[in-house]
Formats: sequence, structure tokens, C-alpha cells
Amino acid sequence: MRISVIGGSTVDEAAADAATALGRQIAQRGHTVVCGGLGGVMEAVCRGANAADGRTIGILPSDDRADANPYVDEAIATGLGHARNALVVMNGDAVVAIDGSGGTLSELGYAAVYGRPTVGIGTHETAHVEPVETVEEAVEYVERAVDGDGGDDGDPGGSA
Repeated sequence: MRISVIGGSTVDEAAADAATALGRQIAQRGHTVVCGGLGGVMEAVCRGANAADGRTIGILPSDDRADANPYVDEAIATGLGHARNALVVMNGDAVVAIDGSGGTLSELGYAAVYGRPTVGIGTHETAHVEPVETVEEAVEYVERAVDGDGGDDGDPGGSA
């Protein structure tokens, strides 16, 4: 499964630690990280996944793959700026949000539009985001939701 991880591009140590732990958890459970490919939560989740020999995909706002953080395995340059946020969400089977501001809020909107099961750790509180306290709870929730054993009632996989 691909899990889109969204969140702040500039974060405090607690959010970075949570994102790193999330990346490790995703990789250890055999899933792939999809993110925006830059800094903050994006870099931390990729660092964690990389440390656990996981796979990471960064969907960049710029037209230069070299802009990706050093832990991205597959950089996808879009040249779309913030419009790439839709692609970050669409390329995951589920979404986990940590922290974040306006860009994260737009991605949460896309998650609702595209019916992706969505959990949040210390992020925006919206009707379709399931709040959780730990990265383990986050990964377990999206696994159940995508496997059809509960969670969001939307279409978790889309038609991609």
C-alpha cells in the first residue's frame, strides 16, 4: 500500500520525531511513503522510512528533481507549485497528516474529495480526519480502512 504523508514544511522537534517514527513504521509494515518531497514532515518521514529500508516517493512542486530531500527514492518533478498537492493525495491509498498549515489543509480537502481514509496527529480538525495519538494507531487505522475492515467509508483506493 502507498500511504501519503502530509504536514508542515517547517516543524518543531516533536512533529519531526513523530514523522520519523511514522516513516519507520510504514516501511517496517511493507508500505511505501508518498509525500511532497521537501523538508519538515516530508523529510522526516522519508528519513524514517529510509532508515528501515522502505521506499519513498516525493512529488515535488518544482520542475527539478534535484530539489527533493536526500531521503526521497523516486522524485517526481511537476512544476505545479501547490497544485501538486492533489497528486500527493491521489497517489496514496490513504493519508496521514502531522502538524501542518495551509498546504496541509488543502491536502486534507483533496483527501475528502478523493475519498482517502485520513488520520491526523496534531493537525487540523476536520470532519473526515480521524484524530489519533500515535504513529502506530495511524498506520493501523489506514491499514484497516484500506483493507475494508473499518475506518473511512469513502473509496480508499480510487481508480488509479
